[in-house]
Amino acid sequence: MTKIKSIRTRVWNWTGPTVPPTGNFCTNASDALWMKGDAMASFRFHQWLTCEVETEDGTIGIGNAALAPSVVKKAIDDWYAPLVVGEDPFDYAYIWEKMYRRTHAWGRKGIGMTAISAIDIAIWDLMGKLVGKPVFKLLGGRTKEKIPVYYSKLYAGPVESMQAEAEEAMKNGYTAYKSRFGYGPKDGMQGMRENLKRVEALREVIGYDNDLMLECYMGWNLDYAKRMLPKLAKYEPRWLEEPVIADDVEGYAELNAMNIVPISGGEHEFSIIGCADLIRKKAVSVLQYDTNRVGGITAAQKINAIAEAAQIPVIPHAGQVHNYHLTMANTNCPISEYFPVFDVEVGNELFYYIFEGDPEAVNGFLQLDDDKPGLGIEITDKHLAHFEIVE
Repeated sequence: MTKIKSIRTRVWNWTGPTVPPTGNFCTNASDALWMKGDAMASFRFHQWLTCEVETEDGTIGIGNAALAPSVVKKAIDDWYAPLVVGEDPFDYAYIWEKMYRRTHAWGRKGIGMTAISAIDIAIWDLMGKLVGKPVFKLLGGRTKEKIPVYYSKLYAGPVESMQAEAEEAMKNGYTAYKSRFGYGPKDGMQGMRENLKRVEALREVIGYDNDLMLECYMGWNLDYAKRMLPKLAKYEPRWLEEPVIADDVEGYAELNAMNIVPISGGEHEFSIIGCADLIRKKAVSVLQYDTNRVGGITAAQKINAIAEAAQIPVIPHAGQVHNYHLTMANTNCPISEYFPVFDVEVGNELFYYIFEGDPEAVNGFLQLDDDKPGLGIEITDKHLAHFEIVE
């Protein structure tokens, strides 16, 4: 069997046009601080990392990461690549444990786990290409005819523009929508009313036969969330996402135990054990790990099994094709997040500018090809003029 001979990392710095930030378009963890300027700046992803794992026969698997790409690149190049080169890619479980355990003192969360994720995703793409099968077939096969997706945008802004965006999205057949809150504790009661005004306005457009999900992106705290939940209940949200910072697991559990609105989270969790802890403590009703943060596809499949045993649905954070393969192969993953193709704004959109082959939603669903090996994406050169690439 062919062995891994090299790992190539590149950081893609977006230099093209961006949608300028507007005030109060999304709460975030920095809202608790007094600060000047754009509080969302550090949460924008205008860089991306690609990780190409090549075997001796010239086959290349492609992985990626969006968190702190320049630091992740350094970690892969200096620490993780030497652990992986020379291994058989089909020993993926051993490779994962080797990366995890030999860097455990410093790498088990954050940057280290993001680096492991990028390599692991590339290895799964590589395995699919080597056997001529899509990744979801390696994970167990098709559990759905096609994947229902929810429209994930609707950043907070003027009520009329949010309603117009929702009306336009409805033309594309979506039956579920996610919106972001623009106001949090620092904005007081007036901010609460502004939040509720926008939820009500969206319900006026999409009605109550469609799902509406609401995201705080860690911008609230426990007290504020406890005050908001009863006010939100009448709008029947499918879930309230990341109401408090990721480390406040007890806060998540308290809010979820109120049984008013289902609480979701896990996007900023970085391990199998961390996700198991969220489940064990009944901190979330919906688990939303991010595959390119939580340890890649190898870790994600283990988390899916733990969640299924607890009857907690898993809906991975972000669109992106690696998540779609996991969703296709697991009955416990009922729906996928989907960021519409759009100008670069927060940065999730960069996936469409770096890769080609990512499936597009049609009438609220997307499809994976049974005959396309690996993840089914390749790095494109169509938008190179808008990137500065660091090798």
